[in-house]
Amino acid sequence: MAQTTALVDALKQVLKEQSITYRQVAEHLDMSLASVKRLFSEKQFSLKRLDAVCEYAGIEISDLARRVEQQRRISQLSLEQEQQLVEDEKLLIIAVSALNRWSFDDIIRAYDFSEAEMIQNLAQLDRMKMIDLLPGNRIKPLITTDFQWQKNGPIQRFFETQVQQDFFQSRFNGAGEIRLFVTGMLTPASNRIMQQKMERLAMDFRRLHQEDLAQPLADRYGTSLVLAMRPWELEFFLRHRRPGTKKVFPG
Repeated sequence: MAQTTALVDALKQVLKEQSITYRQVAEHLDMSLASVKRLFSEKQFSLKRLDAVCEYAGIEISDLARRVEQQRRISQLSLEQEQQLVEDEKLLIIAVSALNRWSFDDIIRAYDFSEAEMIQNLAQLDRMKMIDLLPGNRIKPLITTDFQWQKNGPIQRFFETQVQQDFFQSRFNGAGEIRLFVTGMLTPASNRIMQQKMERLAMDFRRLHQEDLAQPLADRYGTSLVLAMRPWELEFFLRHRRPGTKKVFPG
C-alpha cells in the first residue's frame, strides 16, 4: 500500500507539472470527474488505469518508480542523525559498512556483532531513512551518489579528533599508499585554481567509488583520501618574523 501511495503521489506531481487537470484525466479515462477525484484521494488505482493515466501524461510506470526512488534518497544527514552515529560505535560501523554495500552476512563475518545487535542497529538506520531493511535482512542504501557528511558537523569533528591522528600514523610507503607534500608561494588566483583541481579530484574519487560498488566486496578495500591546502608558515618561521610583517591571506 505504501508503494502504491508513493506512485500515486508521484503521478499527481507529474500531472501538476504538466498542467493536466483531473477533468482532462476523467475525459481520457471516460469516467466522471468525481470518480477520478476519488481514485486519487483513495489511491485505489488498478494497474490498467494507472498505466492509462501515465500514457496520457507521456510517461511510463517505471518513470514514476524511478522518481519515487530518487525522492526517497538523501544527500546528507541532519546534525542530530550524525550525532547519533558518533555516539554509538557499533551503529557507526554498521552504517558505514551498509552504505558501502556490505551485506548482512559480510558485516557479521567481519565484526563481532551478534545477529540481534545487527538487526537492532539496521532497524535504527532504517528509521533514520539511511537504508531500507528488507525481508531476509537484505540492506538497501538510500543515499544519493553525491552524499556528503555535514560540513563541520559531528562526523567531520569525529574525524578531526580521532581518525586524523590514526590516519597519519604511517610512513605512506606501503602498497596502495602515497603522500605528497608540496610547498611554495601562490597568489590568491592560483590558490583558487588549485582548490578547483582538488574538488575535481574528490569528484573523481566519488565517481570511482560508485562504479566500484558493483564489484565483489573481496575486490574492494577501504580507502581514504585527504586533500588539504592552506596559506601557512611553519611556527618557527613565524617566531623569527619582525613585528607587523606576518602576511594575512585576503578573504
